Amino acid sequence: MYGDSNIREVAACGLGESIAVTDSKFLAGPFVIKMTGPLLRIVGDRNPSNVKVAIIRTLGLILQKGGPALRAFAPQFQTTFVKALTDPSRQVRMEATKALALLMPLSTRVDPLIKELATGSLGKGINTTVESAGIVAIQTATLEALEAVLKYGGSKAKLPDTIPTALETGKELVLSHPDDGVREAAAKVIAAACELLGAAVASDVCRDIVINSVDCSSEAKHGKACTSFRILYSSVGKEIENDVFLKMAELLQSLTEDGTSIVREAACVALGAAIGSSKGQLSIEKSIEGCLLKCMESGESIEIHKAVARGLCVAVRMKPLIFRGKSGLPIMNGALRLAMSVSQRVQLPFNDFLWLALAMGEGEEGLRDYETTAMFENVKTMRSLANKVLSKMKEVPEENFL
Repeated sequence: MYGDSNIREVAACGLGESIAVTDSKFLAGPFVIKMTGPLLRIVGDRNPSNVKVAIIRTLGLILQKGGPALRAFAPQFQTTFVKALTDPSRQVRMEATKALALLMPLSTRVDPLIKELATGSLGKGINTTVESAGIVAIQTATLEALEAVLKYGGSKAKLPDTIPTALETGKELVLSHPDDGVREAAAKVIAAACELLGAAVASDVCRDIVINSVDCSSEAKHGKACTSFRILYSSVGKEIENDVFLKMAELLQSLTEDGTSIVREAACVALGAAIGSSKGQLSIEKSIEGCLLKCMESGESIEIHKAVARGLCVAVRMKPLIFRGKSGLPIMNGALRLAMSVSQRVQLPFNDFLWLALAMGEGEEGLRDYETTAMFENVKTMRSLANKVLSKMKEVPEENFL
């Protein structure tokens, strides 16, 4: 509480490390409350960003370990974290978003919070002295926080207009905002809201935003691809009306030939989610795979190759056996070729995909399955890659491809 900024940072980190290794039963009641008050009081002081990051991270650990004993502090936690979303430091904003997600089990009044974040996401209420780049960064952080609150606390909303308000916020930004980060975050909000409102609403949103929108700007096409990806990857993705799904898949395939790289990248990722949610429609799966194989050709840019790898990771996460057997060989062989690329930026995402597709975390069954169907040279190369690289990987975190 009384040290200089360096001491405060180290002290907050020290508290966090102590809390992390302490069993929850020893932190219950007065002990954890005694720590929480001072941390909440000083996080808003004029501290440099590194101190704020350390304190907010420690408050997040306290939330994880403290449980119901901290319920009385929920309003103060909420105020602190929402204020931190407007901090100039990106790392502070990211920690605040994570902390808001951790707060949701204790929060009982999420309606005002969701509406406050929805308003902030539109840029309303942001200090006008903040430069435009700062406003965009704050909008992005607020949208990310809104998605986290919807995901972990949206089911607690009691007012009928709360979730629709969040949905309308995402819809307002996803096609027209000039910043791609804002559009991507808005798509996350739309998908989170659709998960709460149901498959019928999700189908209507896809119809309105992705299929029927006549806006042909690069921003709109990117927003359509991002929205498609997030909704198809969500829990309601496989329940989208079939005619809507087919039109979305057709549009996404056409967007892979767009003249703007960011649109093509988003479409490649979204096509992975389309394969994963395709309800066993082999013709559309093969059509999409052919489209992705075209994007995997050697003449494509590194960014397109990375986007294809992300999309394939999404597909195999949704349908673990989708590329097993003879039918999956073209994709697996193409991925193997790119995993042996001279560019490490291409190698790494395709290593992730092959690790997932071969289920390397569960043993060598997937590898042996590939070896029974592939040609000798590919078998030899895949076995070498598996021994030298894939077998040493422990996991592929979702953040690698989401």
